[in-house]
Amino acid sequence: MKHIARKRFGQHFLSDGAIIDAIVRAIDPRPGDAMVEIGPGLAALTQPLVERLGRLTVIELDRDLAARLRQHPQLEVIESDVLRVDFARLRAEAGRGLRVVGNLPYNISTPILFHLLPVADCVADQHFMLQKEVIDRMVASPATAAYGRLSVMLQWRYEMENVLFVPPQAFEPPPRVDSAVVRMVPRAEPAPVDAGLLSQLVQVAFSQRRKLLRHTLGKWLEQRGHPAGFDTQRRAEEVPPEEFVALAASLAPAAGAA
Repeated sequence: MKHIARKRFGQHFLSDGAIIDAIVRAIDPRPGDAMVEIGPGLAALTQPLVERLGRLTVIELDRDLAARLRQHPQLEVIESDVLRVDFARLRAEAGRGLRVVGNLPYNISTPILFHLLPVADCVADQHFMLQKEVIDRMVASPATAAYGRLSVMLQWRYEMENVLFVPPQAFEPPPRVDSAVVRMVPRAEPAPVDAGLLSQLVQVAFSQRRKLLRHTLGKWLEQRGHPAGFDTQRRAEEVPPEEFVALAASLAPAAGAA
């Protein structure tokens, strides 16, 4: 029976064979890789991956799709909301770094990225299909319209590359936006800083993008007794990620960093 895409799950199923082949080549799966696919859907990407891997773990929330996937003997199916999945446990069970892939539901793509951020040290690499606009924000440089909190948080922890453009026609049903595939490789030695504090700091900084930082972050720093020295006569979009990270590190000793 044909599966009807469910809007509440943000389902858009990849159907273009040439695009699927290009994504698989970009991922370059090897036998024995500990790979986890988020949102396998109708298995368009799942099938060529498992053919190369031998075994594959998939995370699927839709119970009907999960039931279909369980019929495949080479798949380990986790029927769950991905935001509830313990990737650190999966890494411990695998005994090696995870390779995480997926056509992420666009309605919760950013929460998924932030869910994976604290367990980046459990991951070898990540390849995700996302709305192109989201990837533009992820890889954005300072002083551009796309640069923001997502850019700072992810660039602190990952090396990232936009590897493939994917048009709406590659999906069934077609989304109303362009898509792309991003490669994310965790930095081997990220600057030691408390991720929660950095996130809070950056959120305050970008809360009023058009105002100088003295109106937002400056007041926040004063409340914490931070000594003068950080230039708040700039807008948040003018500050590179490494300066935000250094500022967060100065607020909390590296010894207490996560």
